[in-house]
Order: sequence, then C-alpha cells, then structure tokens
Amino acid sequence: MLTLDKTSPTPLTEQIVAAVAERVARGLLPVGSRLPSVRALAKALAVSPFTVAEAYNRLSAQGWIEARPARGHFVAPRPRPAAAPLMRAPVDEAWLIRRVYEDDALTLPAGGGWLPGDWLHEEGMRSALRQLARGPAERLTRYGHPQGLTALREHLAWQLALRGIEAPAAQIVLTHGASQALDLAIRLVVRPGDAVLVETPGYSNLLTALRAHGARLLPVPRTAAGPDPDALATLAEAHRPVAFFTNTQLHNPTGTCTKAATAFRLLQLAERFDFTLVEDDPFAELAASAGPTLASLDALRRVIYLGSFSKTISPALRVGFLAAAPATVTAVSQLKMAGALTSSPLNEAATLAIVTDGHYRSHLERLRDRLAEAQRRVADALEALGWRLFHRPAGGLFLWARAPDGVDAKALTDAAAAAGIALAPGAFYQSEEDAEAGWFRFNVACSLDARLFDFLAGVPRR
Repeated sequence: MLTLDKTSPTPLTEQIVAAVAERVARGLLPVGSRLPSVRALAKALAVSPFTVAEAYNRLSAQGWIEARPARGHFVAPRPRPAAAPLMRAPVDEAWLIRRVYEDDALTLPAGGGWLPGDWLHEEGMRSALRQLARGPAERLTRYGHPQGLTALREHLAWQLALRGIEAPAAQIVLTHGASQALDLAIRLVVRPGDAVLVETPGYSNLLTALRAHGARLLPVPRTAAGPDPDALATLAEAHRPVAFFTNTQLHNPTGTCTKAATAFRLLQLAERFDFTLVEDDPFAELAASAGPTLASLDALRRVIYLGSFSKTISPALRVGFLAAAPATVTAVSQLKMAGALTSSPLNEAATLAIVTDGHYRSHLERLRDRLAEAQRRVADALEALGWRLFHRPAGGLFLWARAPDGVDAKALTDAAAAAGIALAPGAFYQSEEDAEAGWFRFNVACSLDARLFDFLAGVPRR
C-alpha cells in the first residue's frame, strides 16, 4: 500500500509517481499487473482523483505503466538495457568526441574539457529556474530576439568593458554556446580552399570544424607567451591567410596566456597581411586576473571576440556570445537566423538571473581558488611520475604534459580507455603534419583521482 507524506514540500502527484516507479523497478509490481483504478487509489490515499489521474499520466509518459481502454492501467514491459560493447577499436579523436558525452561512457574523464558537476554553480541554476517559473509566460513560450536577450547583452557589454573591450549591446550576438559562435565565425570568414592560421597545439573541435569546412590549416606553434609571431609572419607572407583563430586566456590545451607584447605583434601582422583575428576566449572568467585581449587592443575593428558561460555556470545552459564590429554582427545575425533561428530566451534569462545574483561572484572566486590548487597538485603528481610539463599555469582547467621517454602514447590512451579513463593525447590538438608524440592534455579538476595516478604509475615503457 502506498503512503503519502502530506506535510512534505514534495507535491502529492510526484510522491505517487516516485512510489509506483520504485515498486515497478524493484519488481514488487510485476509486468502486466493491474493498478487500482483512479477513484479507488484516490479514496485509499485520501486525495483528489485529479491528483491520481495526473500521476498515472506521468507514469505512462515515462513508460512505467500503460493505459488499456476500458480495462484500466497496467505495469508496462520495460526493455532490458543493451550491454555496453567491449572497446576493441583503438581510441581516436572521433571516438573520444562521441563517447565523452555519453552518460556512462568513461568513469574518469581526465582529458575532458569541462568542470565536474559539483564544481559548477548548481544552486544558482536551481534558483534561476525557480525564478523563471514564476516569471512572465512569454519567456516560456516565445522565440527570442535575433541577437539574443537584450538585458543579457547589456550586462555583457558592462562585463566586457571591465576587461577593456568596448562592445555595446548592439555589437553582441548571443549564441547556442561558444561552439555555435565559433561555427558562425568560420562560416562568415572562411571559404573552402582558404588558408587559415591555427595554433598548434590548438582546440581540437576547431581544427575538425575548419577541416570539414575545406580550409587549409597553417599551424602556428604555441609558446608560453602565446602564438609564435615570427612563425606566423613567415606563414602569412607565404600563404596570405584569411584568418587566425587563437585562444587568448588559459589556452586550450596548454593553459598558457598570451602576453601583451605578443598580442601587439599579432595585431600588427593582421594589419600588415590583412587577415581577421578570431579570438576565442571561453575561459576568461577562470583567470585570476584579466590579461590583455586582442579585442581590447583592436577595439573590435578586425577582431571577432567569442566567449561562453558554460565553463563557469553549467554546460547545460549552452549560452555563448560573439562581439564584433557592427557590419560583422549584422552578417552573423543573419547566419544565425538562417541556421537555427534564435537562441533560447529561456536559457539566456536563466543566465542573466545567475550572473546578476550576488552569489555568482563568490562562486567564481571559489572556483578560481580550487582550480589553482588543483593545478599545483596535478602538476606535482605528474612530475613525480616523470612527466614533463610544457608550462605551469597559475589557474584554469588545463595542463599540457609529455609522457616519460619510452611510453607509447597511443597504447597508453587505448589502455586507459579500457580501464575507464579518458585521456586526451596530443594528436587530437595538432594537425597531422606537425603532430609531436607523447603530449597529453589533463583536466586538473577531473584528474584529482588516485585511480589516474595509480594507472600512470603502472604504465610499461619500451
């Protein structure tokens, strides 16, 4: 017999749904067994028939029960989950991109690109969603503005001004995460066959997207001070590229930040060789202090600036943005509407509620402190096992390290996957012709796990 707690804040309907689903899952209500009628259960529980009817509707929608006309409600057959296939194929970039986003693909995403759930602003998300549920109905039922929620763009304009970037709301387009912003920039600037400068190592999804778009990639080595301007000048002179895509703050995957002197050289070269600078800066809020940006030095004349809220709030929101010159924003807005209509006003309103709440700033401060400590601990642990660090970041998500001599990077990646550990080898972040074996990206927030270092300590060497 079901029992309800009428003093609980959990609605009675939800209590009935949870109780029935739990009994079905445990086998206490076998497949095919008949449930009490709506009126009979309502009388037994001393609740309204409408409460029971709503609970039965939800249970049917979730597949726990089925309604049979003129007969009643019965426990529905539930398909057995398919066994996960054994991983026999070697790990490659396509495998990683596909598997890391599956719920139970890998238990330890040491090479992943996101923060663990308990590092994110969960309470801020819950509070914002409750606030939205009580707000105007049009937020829940209408398309948004082509450029995104005006109030969030106005707040962003103020935030960017604090970083020295003058971008009024009219020069900002909100996007479905920074990934859409990057895709829009590629579609706007690059044509198939165009030469494009990219960093090596660089963001793997960007390299994949540019290749798919038919671009010719020109790899510019990344140093501790940012992209190598001398190598870039040589490539630009020889190939006349249309754009350079660069990750300024807390670079993915090396964790480095572009220094001011390097940024000035990049702007000079862009002017000299007439190419667009696409500045991808999704980790800006994770930096302990604001560093120089190409957008602030250039005033968005030939720079397209991209950012995201996914890294600090939650990737579930999928809210990013693009800031650029007025003509560029007009063209980007048209591309956005042609490809996906508007971005989600619901997600944008939730983001605005979170970033304007007083708790968000303290969340960022705690997050930066945790990442700085994680950087120190993971770097120390890797060095103790003989790994060589490219750079010791002061914060941020990523650490770029090279395996000890004699370790086969591909075999290590495959063995780690078989053990439930997702490593991210350097080949994912380099073009084929410039790949240097042995390097790996580590997500320091996900690498604070003894299983990772126990595994690495047992790796055989040739």
